Amino acid sequence: MGRPLTLALAQLPSVDDLDRFAAHATATMRRFPGIRLLAYPELHLAGESESDSVEPLTGPRHRRFAELAGDLGVWLCPGSVAELGDDGHVYDTAVVYSPEGELAAAYRKVFPWRPHEPFRPGREFVVFAIPGVGRVGLSVCYDAWFPEVTRHLAWLGAELVLNVVRTDTADRAQEIVLARANAIANQVFVASVNAAGPTGLGHSVLAGPEGQVLAELPGASAGVLTAVVDLDAVTAVRRHGSFGVTRVWDQLREGDEPIPMPLYGGALTPAAWAAAERRRTTEA
Repeated sequence: MGRPLTLALAQLPSVDDLDRFAAHATATMRRFPGIRLLAYPELHLAGESESDSVEPLTGPRHRRFAELAGDLGVWLCPGSVAELGDDGHVYDTAVVYSPEGELAAAYRKVFPWRPHEPFRPGREFVVFAIPGVGRVGLSVCYDAWFPEVTRHLAWLGAELVLNVVRTDTADRAQEIVLARANAIANQVFVASVNAAGPTGLGHSVLAGPEGQVLAELPGASAGVLTAVVDLDAVTAVRRHGSFGVTRVWDQLREGDEPIPMPLYGGALTPAAWAAAERRRTTEA
């Protein structure tokens, strides 16, 4: 493998006990000591009520996350949290901490599940780098239903999109389809980790850059899904095409005319589209 990334997706019910969470993360790393990225579901530590867990990203809970990531030497995504922003609004925010015990990324869910969720929408797409391995993009649950999210993350250089989820409704079956579709359309890995019962319906899944299911945890039972992915597979698929045929990122050329996008009140600009490949090449 050229750029291997070992990851673990913890399909668990929500908890409201930091000590229990830390114990599970520690036990998981002892059981699977090669893991580099450990991820939990959406609002994993929100317990019964998101409002009970609201705090800024500088709060005591986040200091504990940072310490735990540093102690375990792992890229830790404790799921998403109810973040109290500086503007006084509450966001559903996916966070990632580095093996050095630092906040590496924070992504505010752009598409909260309306009208059911009280969170304010975020406004920025977030990708972070794992040095020597590659780039990971973040999305939260309902974001997966909007193709613009994964497309922007891939355009920003993401080779793996981590989608943290807390779905307990019948449309989890459709979310599995969407995970594969987002992987296919953007030629990226997609890891979708859902909460276990009774919080969620489980069925966490890892899809490859051609949409194939590489690993999954069907059903709502608690468990940990582990896998090793080679991010060089993304480079190969984009260079040679999905199944040696389709090269979506080569579709637009800088000399092409802009394509009006009336839905967004703007245009799809070939020069901007082509810039993504230049950026990926430069960063590589």
